[in-house]
Amino acid sequence: MKVLVVGGGGREHAIAWKLKKSHLLKELYCAPGNAGTAGLATNVSISPKNLGALAVWAVEHEIDLTVVGPEVPLAEGIVDVFNEHGLRIFGPTKKAAELESSKAFAKDVMQKAGVPTPAAEIFSDYESALAYLQQVGAPVVVKADGLAAGKGVTVAMEMEDAEAALKECMLEDRFGTSGSRVVIEEYIDGREASVMAIIAGDTILPLVVSQDYKRLEEEDKGPNTGGMGAISPTPVVDDSQVESLVDKIFVPVLKELRTRGIEYLGFLYAGVIVNSAGESKVLEFNCRLGDPETQVLLPRMQSDLLQVLDAAVRGTLSSHELRWSREAAATVVASSRGYPGDCDDGKTIDGLFDGDDDVMVFQAGTSVSESGEIVSKGGRILVVSALGNSTAKALEKAYEGMSKITFDGMHFRKDIGGGAA
Repeated sequence: MKVLVVGGGGREHAIAWKLKKSHLLKELYCAPGNAGTAGLATNVSISPKNLGALAVWAVEHEIDLTVVGPEVPLAEGIVDVFNEHGLRIFGPTKKAAELESSKAFAKDVMQKAGVPTPAAEIFSDYESALAYLQQVGAPVVVKADGLAAGKGVTVAMEMEDAEAALKECMLEDRFGTSGSRVVIEEYIDGREASVMAIIAGDTILPLVVSQDYKRLEEEDKGPNTGGMGAISPTPVVDDSQVESLVDKIFVPVLKELRTRGIEYLGFLYAGVIVNSAGESKVLEFNCRLGDPETQVLLPRMQSDLLQVLDAAVRGTLSSHELRWSREAAATVVASSRGYPGDCDDGKTIDGLFDGDDDVMVFQAGTSVSESGEIVSKGGRILVVSALGNSTAKALEKAYEGMSKITFDGMHFRKDIGGGAA
C-alpha cells in the first residue's frame, strides 16, 4: 500500500515509524514531515492546512490510505475533502471532529449521553462570564472553546489566575476566535489518564491506557503545554478497567452522535480524571492520538497498525483485535527555550542517535539547515521513548538516551513518572 501521513510532529514520526514495520506497506509519505520522518518516508512539502493541495497530490500519487495526525486539518474538514475526491482516509469528518474543536459541543454531547463530566457553563460574553466566575470562585477551570494547541486550558487555583485566563481568551484574543467563547468548568481534584480507542461505526478497539504530564516544570508547576512526557501503563487507570470505560464513555457518546446523524471513524481520545474515591469523569475529547502519548503507546503495540487502520476504513475492524507488549513505556520531551510561548529556532541539535527496539528518538520540531545540520524548529523539539520491564526501568533508559542529546536552550522535566533523572 502507498500511505500518506499528514502532520510533522513527534506523533507523526511515531506513526510513520510504526507503519514502516507493516508488511502491507509499499511506499510511505509524510506531509510535511520533519527531519526525523525523512529517514523513514518521503517528506512532501505541503501544509496540513492546505486540504485541497493534499487531496490533489494524493490522487496524483495514487495513495491507498491517508492517516491524519494533528487536530487542525481534522477540524477544518480534511476527511470530507478527501472523501469528495474518492480517497480512503482514516479520521473523523469535520462534524465529528467538533468533539475536539468545540469544547461546548463536546460538553453538550457528554451531558446528553449521560457521560460523567464536570459541571460547566458556556459563555460568549465577557461580562457574563466574569460575573459567573466571581460567583463560583476558585479553584476553577477556564477553557477556550476552540483549538489552542493544548494551551487553551487554565486550571486556576486562585481567582486572579482565573480572571487573567478569561481576559486572555475574551479580551486579549490570545487564541483568536478559539477564545471568543469559553467554558467555565468545575475543578476536580484528581489524577488524569488518557483513554484512547480506534473506532469505526459500532466497533471500538481500545488502546492501553497512558498518562501524560502537561505542566512545563517539575512537580506539575508552570504553564500548561502540549505535553512534556508520558508513561504507559499508569497507576491512575489500570488496563483491566478499559472495557468498563468503553461502556461508560465511548458507547454512549457514539450513540448520541448517531442521533445527530454523525458516524465516527478515527481515533478517539478521552481525557479522564479520577478522584481520590476512584470516581472517573471525562474532561475532554480529542479526535486523534495524543502527543506525547502516541510515543509510548505505539512502542507497546504488537499489532500491525496499518492492517488495523486499513480494516477500519474498509469496515472490517470487528474482525481484528489489538495485541500489546507487557513491557512498560516512558517518553520524555525536550522543548525549546521560551516554550510554550515564543521559542528560539535554528539551534543545532547534537547527539541524536538512531535508537533501537528498546530506546527510540522521535523528532517533532526539527528541520535540516542549509549546511545539512538538524536544527530546532518550534516548541517541542524531540522525545526519547523507551521500553522496560517496569516503568522505572523504561524511565531510566529514556533519561539515559536524553542525556546524550543537547541543543542551546534545551529543557526537559526530570520527574516524568514520578522519578528523577
